[in-house]
Amino acid sequence: MRVVIIGAGAAGMSSASRIKRLKPETEVIVLEETDFISHAPCGVPYYLEGLVENSKMLSMFTAEEVKSERGIEVRINHKVVDVEHGRVFVEARDSKYSLDYDYLVIATGAKPKVPRMNISTDYLLVHHPAHAEEVKNYLSNKREVIIVGAGLVGVEVAEAMRAQGKRVIVLEFLGGVLRRMLDQDTSSLVENEMRRSGVELVLNEKVVEIKEESGKKVVLTEGNKYRGDAVVIAAGVEPNTWIARRLGIRIGETGAIYTDERMRTSVENVYAAGDNVETNHIVLGKRTYSPFGPVANKMGYVAGANIAGVDAKFPGVVGTAFTKYGELQIGKTGLTEDEAKAHNIKYESALIKAKTRARYYPGGKNIWVKLIVESGSKRILGAQVLGYEEVLGRVDLIAVALHKRMSVEELFYSDLAYLPAVTTVWDPVIVAARQFL
Repeated sequence: MRVVIIGAGAAGMSSASRIKRLKPETEVIVLEETDFISHAPCGVPYYLEGLVENSKMLSMFTAEEVKSERGIEVRINHKVVDVEHGRVFVEARDSKYSLDYDYLVIATGAKPKVPRMNISTDYLLVHHPAHAEEVKNYLSNKREVIIVGAGLVGVEVAEAMRAQGKRVIVLEFLGGVLRRMLDQDTSSLVENEMRRSGVELVLNEKVVEIKEESGKKVVLTEGNKYRGDAVVIAAGVEPNTWIARRLGIRIGETGAIYTDERMRTSVENVYAAGDNVETNHIVLGKRTYSPFGPVANKMGYVAGANIAGVDAKFPGVVGTAFTKYGELQIGKTGLTEDEAKAHNIKYESALIKAKTRARYYPGGKNIWVKLIVESGSKRILGAQVLGYEEVLGRVDLIAVALHKRMSVEELFYSDLAYLPAVTTVWDPVIVAARQFL
């Protein structure tokens, strides 16, 4: 049996590894158009900042290591250019060929969005590690950087550029930063942090044109003009679905590939996993698009298990996301108030500010916990946690509570650990839950 996997990112390599672990005799061929395997796009901003010395560190393995240690054949710099049922067509540097398959896994990931506007000069996209060195070299001698978009990538690139002492202008047409992740009240905490660091935040302005004048990049909004040495477009990502469309595979309501919980597409023996796939939102009970590494890895794991004959199901996501700006850690899980409103869910919310350590223990820092709870049932709908330490564990705690569909009362009575050096006797999450009792 031959399994062909298109894409050697998180989902592709997880599926390949699972197949070989469960069914070692299976021939597994992974086709990757770059020379990066199990790559880490989330690490690119840290490479741009200088925290990562070599862009190759953003690739977990070499093709030789994967072959010798796992028996997986990864063909780097081999690009799939066409597909038909049972066969893929590939272009490499020195050859073109076709490859038959018994099973196919589409793990082509996502691609950066470029808003529709008039663009007559060059710009940068920060996404794939294969292009990270090129982006870093381009920015190395630039003093003023304009970033279009204040989502996850926009915020992280802004941090990287400010850390290098560059002037940074961030343009966002929404009324705040990270507004697809945070509500306005928590978004303002991030805005304050960014402005304190020297970032020039421009909100509620839509970019309509990017051009060049007198050797400078010029970004025009509906009301203003901004000049700089480089422009980074950070407008989010969209699923890369051309292969699925070529095979006549069903595309879901989010625009990503539709699969069942075993990662099977609508075409027999074709699976899909990763940032090109939509899934179930456990809180909403609706389809959603969640292009994050941990999700992609689990999807790939499930696809590989099923191809190898072991039943596995991917239950979906609760919408967890995490980033940071400077020392401020920023986490979200479940629904925001905005999302609850958009789905006509009646809710209550509470935002509390607390300390991360006992009052008498030195070094305590500020932390904010916001809970969103369904009116009537008191089921937890979501949370946003921001602070200067001990944020990740609290976000993960509430994510598990969402998976288990816990009520706010059940969360309140959860038996959490206590140590004055790392939390307060009333943990901030418990304090937030107490507001609803």
